[in-house]
Amino acid sequence: MDPKPIKIGLIAELTGPLSFMGIANANLTTMLVDDINAKGGLLGRPVELVIEDGETLESVAKAKAAKLVDVDKVDVVVGGIYSSTRLAIKSEAVTRGGTLYLYTEQYEGQENDPLIFCTGPVPAQQVEPLIPWLMKSTGARKFYLPSADYIWPHLLNKAASHVVRANGGEIVGEEYFPLDTVDFRRTVQQIMASGTDVVFYTIVPPGLTPFLEELHKAGFGKRGGRIVCTYFDENFFNLVPPEQIEGLYSCLDYYQELDEPFGRALLRRYSERFPGGATLTAGSGCTGHYRAIKMWEAAVKEAGSVERDAVIRALDHARIAEGPGGAAEMVPGQHHVRMNMYIAQAQGGQFRVVKNLGPIDPNERVLTNELQPG
Repeated sequence: MDPKPIKIGLIAELTGPLSFMGIANANLTTMLVDDINAKGGLLGRPVELVIEDGETLESVAKAKAAKLVDVDKVDVVVGGIYSSTRLAIKSEAVTRGGTLYLYTEQYEGQENDPLIFCTGPVPAQQVEPLIPWLMKSTGARKFYLPSADYIWPHLLNKAASHVVRANGGEIVGEEYFPLDTVDFRRTVQQIMASGTDVVFYTIVPPGLTPFLEELHKAGFGKRGGRIVCTYFDENFFNLVPPEQIEGLYSCLDYYQELDEPFGRALLRRYSERFPGGATLTAGSGCTGHYRAIKMWEAAVKEAGSVERDAVIRALDHARIAEGPGGAAEMVPGQHHVRMNMYIAQAQGGQFRVVKNLGPIDPNERVLTNELQPG
């Protein structure tokens, strides 16, 4: 083996409000890198994973991205959960550092930098299929959108509002709160008074648990109200009593109950290696990390090099034949992934898949030729 390692820099939220997600992302990435090295590494070289704690703070993620690029001299940067964190990482790793960056989280779409590939679902794969299905299945018409005040909720709500109105529904309320807000009494009163059928929320931790508690206490579910959260996955069941989210609808690229052998085997292997605590799920970005690492590995092999532009050319059409949730492929020119999507409902403290949507295109904008690296 060539002793000079190929380096992956991972920014994971190991502490702070999103630590239960970041730890799972770091665990899975560690496992995947160990798998690569167990098979002899990449291009005859070992792969070294450098993990940095983003602490769920943009300023920290920005500083850690700078360290990974300037000090560790990594070949690729992976990670970040909030979209604001992505932009913080991008400023150092991509804009200043010229380094390839793989963003793994479900998000609002519209990232179109030639050095960035996104491996999580976007609105065309979540709200566009979920909302019409929900309205048709339940007869819901009135939607209320309580939201965290940053880029992802604003753009996701824009997409959701468009789909609701296009299907004959109405938005009866749309509110934005600072990320540290924990008192939602006034908003819940408004939700109850407005005759809302569906609460489509993008409130994130630490506000998530007090909001759901308040909504449950007010009797929203009891009177037939429905809750929708596109990011809610199995890791969140550890945060919230099951009765508060009974019936909640989510739309993601993987759920643990899916009856597909590859995902089951991966989940089993992960759970044996990392028992308890943060589990392998879709909403936390684990599946996005899986696709990112495996597609990058395939691209490096095809390129026969870790030279940035050669890897980007190969990544543009990378695909994996299997993964949690099924096969996936990068849509050429879009830097986003076509993947299988599923609608699930919380029932008795676990998710049941109620609709297999099959493979869905991200429908992101094709990067223009002048943006494409040579």
